[in-house]
Amino acid sequence: MASISVIIATYNRSGLLRGALDALAQQDDPRVRVTIVVADNASTDDTRAVYDGARSRATQFDWLWVHEPRAGKSHALNAALARSSGEWLAFTDDDVRPEPGWLASIARAFAETDADFVVGRILPIWQAPPPPWLTPALYGVLGVPDNGATASAIGPGENEHIMPIGTNMAVRRAVVDRLGGFRPDLGKLRSTLRSGEDHEFYLRLLHHGCRGVYLPDARVRHLVPADRLARGYFRRWCYQNGRNVATLEASYPRRTPLLLGVPRYKWRRAATDAIGLGGAFAGRDPAARFRRSAALLWFAGYVRETWCARAALGRSGAQDVPRDAATPGPRTVASSRFLDAGR
Repeated sequence: MASISVIIATYNRSGLLRGALDALAQQDDPRVRVTIVVADNASTDDTRAVYDGARSRATQFDWLWVHEPRAGKSHALNAALARSSGEWLAFTDDDVRPEPGWLASIARAFAETDADFVVGRILPIWQAPPPPWLTPALYGVLGVPDNGATASAIGPGENEHIMPIGTNMAVRRAVVDRLGGFRPDLGKLRSTLRSGEDHEFYLRLLHHGCRGVYLPDARVRHLVPADRLARGYFRRWCYQNGRNVATLEASYPRRTPLLLGVPRYKWRRAATDAIGLGGAFAGRDPAARFRRSAALLWFAGYVRETWCARAALGRSGAQDVPRDAATPGPRTVASSRFLDAGR
């Protein structure tokens, strides 16, 4: 019988974890052996008791507890990968509620196609009404990018904007064995806005020619806390994400013309956003105004990190990789989660 390991990394969010494990217990029979893997990142609350309670109730599954003392989501995920035995690996989070058909959809995709990875649909659970300045173009900031109701193939040059994120993704074990796990210098870290481990993993998938499928039937619901529906949170996230993407692009250089060390097309987008921001002020459109200003903050973070990295290379005496001589890599797609939508 085929097998699938469902991996959830968690830290001091036992209440949220309880809801996620209860939702998994309600899954339709996927007709494969299922192991629920909880990767505890050294929690100090009652996370272990929540795990034990869920395990005692959902006896139709195998269960695995993994303790990882090193802080950071990537460390927890990699520890879980090292101990998971499923030939298919599904990832979700403790603040996510998978719908009943989630696992069955993923299992069918792997059993019936040669897809290397699966991306599912993510819908929000709003803990407070979204403010009027928040449009779907910015939902990616909250981890709820909705890629729609149509199934799609994903691969190099094909629907690259549909990016797997840790909220709802799955991959074959053989692919992880070949490409490796998640970069520990990326991924969520306590009290920071650091991210990017799933984005970098996706770039690696594309770089090695892997192909996937987007399945709208593999749905999860992602909790959106009220305290994240604040302009300040979005501004901080956008700036940090720009920095994260600049770091990732340095690892995956591609042939593209540069201006002051930054791809020219990004300057053009920034100019478009600046002009659009002026128009939004003139037209008194608060949603467009905020979206354009968020995009410019993202660009500022990108430029800062690019220039700082180049300066550090100069001080160290190392040579930067000339973009016109670089091996073509996959398009860096993190910004599409919120910046490209709605343009």
